[in-house]
Amino acid sequence: MIAVIDYGMGNLRSVQKALQRVGGRDVRVVTAPAELSAADKVVLPGVAAFGDAMARLRGQHLVETISRMVRRGVPYLGFCLGMQLLFEVGHEGGEHRGLGLLEGQVRRFDFSRVGGHVDGQPLRVPHMGWNRILHDGRCPMLRGIPGGTHVYFAHSYHPVTSPAIEATATEYGYRFTSSVWRDNIFATQFHPEKSQSAGLKLLQNFVEL
Repeated sequence: MIAVIDYGMGNLRSVQKALQRVGGRDVRVVTAPAELSAADKVVLPGVAAFGDAMARLRGQHLVETISRMVRRGVPYLGFCLGMQLLFEVGHEGGEHRGLGLLEGQVRRFDFSRVGGHVDGQPLRVPHMGWNRILHDGRCPMLRGIPGGTHVYFAHSYHPVTSPAIEATATEYGYRFTSSVWRDNIFATQFHPEKSQSAGLKLLQNFVEL
């Protein structure tokens, strides 16, 4: 069973339907630790503020269950906020503790060193729309998705972390980590469910793990 975690933020039905479309036979939206514990794979989407999301997960007593399952080796797929929450600290509206499953911090785009423009074009926050992901082809979750493929982004913050766990990078004013991979953890800053054929291929790779 693939569990899509519902903590009250985001359109989870579109995620559920996309997973079913690419072969997920048993995809359930879950809200409680007992439901989550029964899963073979975990998906954490999200489109909200870091601190609010962590407060919701704590309120539903899901933090410990997520951490235990990931450390046990259960495949985890996170995207957008579901990627950011993996890290130790997020700096959105203050400083907030994350799940701490990956080393690093989540910070707002800072274009001060590039003057706020690239090629004469202003760099806006949030970073919204289609942009390329760059990768070396090693990560199995990116099988069938060539480097340079365009995917859909909608975010103001991104992780600052070790290059050792970077699965893809993207250029927006400067190079930032747009997805991470370590062991059973894979997470993207972009939205697979909004990234058309490339996003569906990524979700299919996860279903077929």
